[in-house]
Amino acid sequence: MAASRIVIENCAIATVDANDTEYASGHVVVADNLIESVGAGRAPAGLENVVRRVDGTGHLVTPGLVNTHHHFYQWITRGLATDHNLFDWLVALYPTWARIDESMARAAARGSLAMMARGGVTTATDHHYVYPRGAGDLSGAIIGAAAETGVRFTLARGSMDRGESDGGLPPDFAVESLEDALAATEATVDRYHDASFGSMTQIAVAPCSPFSVSTELMRQGAELARRKGVRLHTHGSETVEEEQFCKELFGMGPTDYFESTGWLGSDVWMAHCVHMNDSDIAAFGRTGTGVAHCPSSNARLAAGIARVPDMLKAGVPVGLGVDGTASNESGELHTELRNALLINRLGAHRESALNARQALRLGTYGGAQVLGRAGQIGSIEAGKLADLVLWKMDTLAHASIADPVIALVLGAAAPVTLSLVNGRTVVEDNHLTTVDEDAVARSTREEARRLARIAAEG
Repeated sequence: MAASRIVIENCAIATVDANDTEYASGHVVVADNLIESVGAGRAPAGLENVVRRVDGTGHLVTPGLVNTHHHFYQWITRGLATDHNLFDWLVALYPTWARIDESMARAAARGSLAMMARGGVTTATDHHYVYPRGAGDLSGAIIGAAAETGVRFTLARGSMDRGESDGGLPPDFAVESLEDALAATEATVDRYHDASFGSMTQIAVAPCSPFSVSTELMRQGAELARRKGVRLHTHGSETVEEEQFCKELFGMGPTDYFESTGWLGSDVWMAHCVHMNDSDIAAFGRTGTGVAHCPSSNARLAAGIARVPDMLKAGVPVGLGVDGTASNESGELHTELRNALLINRLGAHRESALNARQALRLGTYGGAQVLGRAGQIGSIEAGKLADLVLWKMDTLAHASIADPVIALVLGAAAPVTLSLVNGRTVVEDNHLTTVDEDAVARSTREEARRLARIAAEG
């Protein structure tokens, strides 16, 4: 059967390929779910079975944004504990989070995914690690929400086995046993992970963090992931307090601890990595361990400034993450493009830290690297999957900025005229085509109120 084609032309294009190729006026041809061609000028003549032509005048086409770290469930606890550092924030919110159930998880995932997709995210990641007893099928609810929204998705199946009675932060009834966590994680991989090219759903093994997970869960989790051929994800080096915790409990800093448990490697990525010294960064570069940089959340929780320019120089794969919306209330990734650039310029490298094109690369190809999918997504190249965003750049907010990439990164959030995921339309004229946004908003409001009521009742 002949491929169905979508032709987008007369638009600026930032391919984010290895040469950072850009076209002031060019075309992209999509054939079914793949990018067939990209280049300057109009699309080739004589294309067959063109089902849609899009005039991209006044627009910029980029690869879809790739979110490498998030906690969807937090969508229904936004706006709380707004003046806390990480540990105090966790202590304040864990008692509420420990009461989530399947209906809440589904609503929160739908809200998180809808907000990201409408803002140009085509690949999303959720690190879900709160599995209270009797809460229902939380993983299935989240994966179902992603399928409904139409984004490409990685569920980092998290776990915690160190509750309050063992010196951890979460309540005991919100953690799993070592055996249950490993068994449930393996079952999730077996049921949902699709390793094929073009996969819409993948699973990673993702114990939460050193201060909520036993050393044995870290070690056996790494062994499980490698036996199953899936990636590994966790939080790392987020705060000074975490570093002190690791030194007191394990006699070493976070990076050395991760290495001792099998958690450095090209199949691993970690969220945050704010407090890393030269030796830590060199270890990540040497092993190919990736980083999900979450600048807004790091600022919200006063965690610090991650050394992204130094990481990139050392060859560390770096992508961007929204992080949980209880520490990043906007819940969309465009903010992270801008804040990655701005916040890193407050660090040692100042104005030479990052530029707009480097920020866009972090949010697209860098994220694809971190998720192990750089051969499939993250740049606009023939043969890659058709995950593309057409940004409207001729409105009041952007029209006077000559460089569309600078306008996209430093300007206000640009409207999304068209977003394709796997060649399928997910956003049209700044509205989702796959779900009812008003219905999603209503369900998240209702579930947020229900959770608040249950938490208040204790």
